[in-house]
Parts: sequence; structure tokens; C-alpha cells
Amino acid sequence: MSLFVASIASGSNGNCYYVGNDNEAVLIDAGVSCREIERRMKRMGLSLQKVKAVFISHEHSDHIRGLEVLAKKHFLPVYITPPTLRNGRLNLATRIFSFRANETVSVGNLEVVPFSKKHDAIDPCSFVVSCNGIHAGVFTDIGVPFAQVIYHFSKCHAAFLETNYDEEMLENGAYPYHLKRRIRSDHGHLSNDQALKLFLQHRPQYMSHLFLSHLPRNNNCPVKTSQLFNKHCGSTKIVVASRYEETPVYHIAGNRALEIVQASQMELQF
Repeated sequence: MSLFVASIASGSNGNCYYVGNDNEAVLIDAGVSCREIERRMKRMGLSLQKVKAVFISHEHSDHIRGLEVLAKKHFLPVYITPPTLRNGRLNLATRIFSFRANETVSVGNLEVVPFSKKHDAIDPCSFVVSCNGIHAGVFTDIGVPFAQVIYHFSKCHAAFLETNYDEEMLENGAYPYHLKRRIRSDHGHLSNDQALKLFLQHRPQYMSHLFLSHLPRNNNCPVKTSQLFNKHCGSTKIVVASRYEETPVYHIAGNRALEIVQASQMELQF
């Protein structure tokens, strides 16, 4: 059994990622509206009936904005740590499950491993979703790629990796100094250069897809970022995860990945 992966939304305005197999799926974060998640998933040919849970990485609005409505409307269990639930001030009329870093959560045949990361939130986590030895990781909102990040990244067949800012664009941009300092800090975000270094030094040979993720409207350029990575990508396909639209769905199966280009190949059930 393999994995289907896609970015529903990725950027400073909202984040939501899909990882699933033939029978079930999970969403990582729900930072855009329920309506927008529904609309984009329908265009992708993905079924919300297959989504069995939502995992929340941290309480910032671009990761939880659509959660309350989505979970209530589609009766979705939410996995979230108690500090994140408290700081997010969420009113969830649904099943709520807590998790601990480094303890595997099973969702059908999917295994979700949360792990702590450095970010300016109360209890931030990233996730690796696995099925039968195929691993897809979500590595965004990471101030610095420390040992846990490197360990999990080095095992992934596909990864959503934060490329939040270009150093020169951030330095010359209009953000105030305190915000630039926060973004660059060890509890802020990964730059293009930091992400590229992680990719070059620690990607496994079998990584088929890398999604450049969490790009902001300012301080980065999708074309410039993809060109930077494509120079060094080898056999790994580079995909820009946009803030404006969903990516295609990719089938991750061992050392190969197939792009799903026709919605009719998957169920359209809402």
C-alpha cells in the first residue's frame, strides 16, 4: 500500500496538507476556510469521506483558521496537544485527542509520528505519515533544522519542506527589524539556503518528491526558489506548494511517484 500526497494550501495565509492511502487519509493543519478546503479537494479529486482525522501542528491562525467549521461539518476527530488547544482558543464540537511527541498515532493503516520542533508557538510539532514503509513528512514552521528534523527528513520518500524566505529579499524588504529578526531566529522559519542545505546533506536517495512550502507573499519568489532547488535536485521532483492553489496529487510508491492528473481516477464524494 502506497501514499497519496498533496498540498491543499501552503503559505503565510494558510496551510493544509493531505496524506493518505487507498482507504483513509489525514490532514495536517486546516489553516484555510472549510469552504476553500472543500473546493480545492474537489478539484483534486480527493474525497473528504476518506479523511479520518486532522492533526494540528501549532496554534497560529494560518494553521487552524478553518478547523472549527471543518471538524464540525465533517465530524472529523482532531489530534492536538493540550497547550496548543488552550492557546488556540478553539471551540471544537468534535472528538479531541491529545498526542505526545515521538509517540505513534495509528489512523487505520496510516501511522502518524509527531515530533517537537523549534518555532515561536507553545508546543509546536511536525509530522511524518507512513504506510507500509513509505514515509511523507511535513517540515514547516521550523526555526532551525536540528537533530529531530534531520532524522525524520532523512527517511522520507516525499517531504513538504519550508522555504520561507530569500535572505536578500527579506533584508531589503519592508518588514520592520523586529519581524525580520523573528523570522530569522532559531524559533522562526527556514530560509531557502537553510532548506537547500538540509536537502543536499540529508535527503535519502529514494526521495521522489520535495514540495517547497510555506512561501509568503513577500520575501520570496516561487520561480527563484524552484530554480535554486532544481539545480541540485537529481532524481527528486521539485514542486512549489502555492498559497493560491492546490498542487496535483502525487502517488508515492517506493522509489517511484506518479502524478494523478485526472480527477476521475479517484472518488468525488463529499
